[in-house]
Amino acid sequence: MINNIFGRISLFSGVILTLMSLHVNAQEKITLQAAVDRTLANNLTVKQARVNEALGQADLEQSKYNQLPSLNAGAQGGYYFGRSQVAGAFTYTSSTSFNANANAQLQFTVYQGGQLRNQILQNRLALDVNKGQTAKIKNDLVLNVVTTYLQVLTNQDLVDAAKQQVDLANQTLARSDIQYNVGNQTLADLSQAKAQVSTATLNLTTAQNQLDLSVLVLKQYMEMDPYTPIVVERPDISKLTNVKTLYDANEVVQTALGINPDVQLAEMQQKTYEQAIKIAKSNYYPTVSLYGGLASTYSDRLNQTVIGLTPPAYQQIGVVQGAGTPVLSSVPVTQAIYGPYSAFNQIRDNFNQNLGLSVQIPIFNKLYAHTAVRKAQLNFQNAQLNTQIAKNNLSKTIIQAVLDLQAADKQYQSAQQTFAANKDALNVTKQRYDVGLVNSLDYNTAVTNFNKSQNDMIQARYTVIFRSKIIDYYLGNTITL
Repeated sequence: MINNIFGRISLFSGVILTLMSLHVNAQEKITLQAAVDRTLANNLTVKQARVNEALGQADLEQSKYNQLPSLNAGAQGGYYFGRSQVAGAFTYTSSTSFNANANAQLQFTVYQGGQLRNQILQNRLALDVNKGQTAKIKNDLVLNVVTTYLQVLTNQDLVDAAKQQVDLANQTLARSDIQYNVGNQTLADLSQAKAQVSTATLNLTTAQNQLDLSVLVLKQYMEMDPYTPIVVERPDISKLTNVKTLYDANEVVQTALGINPDVQLAEMQQKTYEQAIKIAKSNYYPTVSLYGGLASTYSDRLNQTVIGLTPPAYQQIGVVQGAGTPVLSSVPVTQAIYGPYSAFNQIRDNFNQNLGLSVQIPIFNKLYAHTAVRKAQLNFQNAQLNTQIAKNNLSKTIIQAVLDLQAADKQYQSAQQTFAANKDALNVTKQRYDVGLVNSLDYNTAVTNFNKSQNDMIQARYTVIFRSKIIDYYLGNTITL
């Protein structure tokens, strides 16, 4: 009986361990590089930018096709019925007829003030702008992913620290309970220890919630199901000895101005608007085109045509009065012989062609060309200002980032010293508290100071890493941990 019970317990334990192992294995491990790769592959904003690239490519191809000739064909047919005037007479007749015509027209633009060529150049620049926008979005996403990833690591360390603080508070509560039972501490001391446990537990809950939120944000960047379990790989931050904290702001600015996506995008947009001025000026020039066409018609009213003539014959034009002798014409007369006129023959006989040169000279078009050029020039000036604004903002941001990195490094060094001091103070206070030389209020104060300094040091350490990676981002370096 006992063996069966132990056997069932062992079997149940084995099942639990197996399920736990499967759960852990089911969790996907996410490294920083994996997070960046999945974000760039799945993020909807990146996909939307690629669609805009495809649209820009289509516009460029169409502007090239616009140099080709245009060929159009058309046909028309219909029944006509009712009263109409007889040609050459003042009489009317009622009739029904079917008429049809067909034509084809070819046109080729020879000259249009350079508009077609300039449009190709502008669309090529616009495509570069779309590609630059995609690059900017990718760079911004990489920076956001790195920021969120570091926030996850920070929150993980804060959760670990909170768990240690809970363990420490529970140990203190256990000792206080023993001391209270033997009469060495008061009820107030015991209550203070219980409050310390509650505070530590609340801090753990808050830290865990912040961790869950940061992981959720990371999943959103990767377009993952928010309920998919993942494990964010924790690199050994203590081994990151190559974190550079001293930079020359001017050198960083000069390097960033040549590679920063925001500045490059503004410069490409400026070139696009500059090209638009040339396109607008083409409205001042004439348009020269070559054209040619084919056409033919058919009508069922023309169902007969002359197919021959009768032999010449003298026709009677009168009689001799009194004698009744017929009077004949002096010239023999022939008469037309009519036969059926087929649709094929009509189309063949009515077939005509045309070929010519068309010149359209703009003389006065309500100042449309003048307004278009003026607006294009203003847009170009605005683009120049946007480029300078982008450069100024980049310079300010980099200078601020360098100052923030220096301040973060100093804060981290101070946080390390504060943590070491509070750790020593807590050890001494704990020893004196265990032998009754310090009351619970002083001990809890030492614990609180230790916990706060530990959290501050963790956050300061990741702040230094993050600020350093920001500079790497502006320098165009690959961000890794």
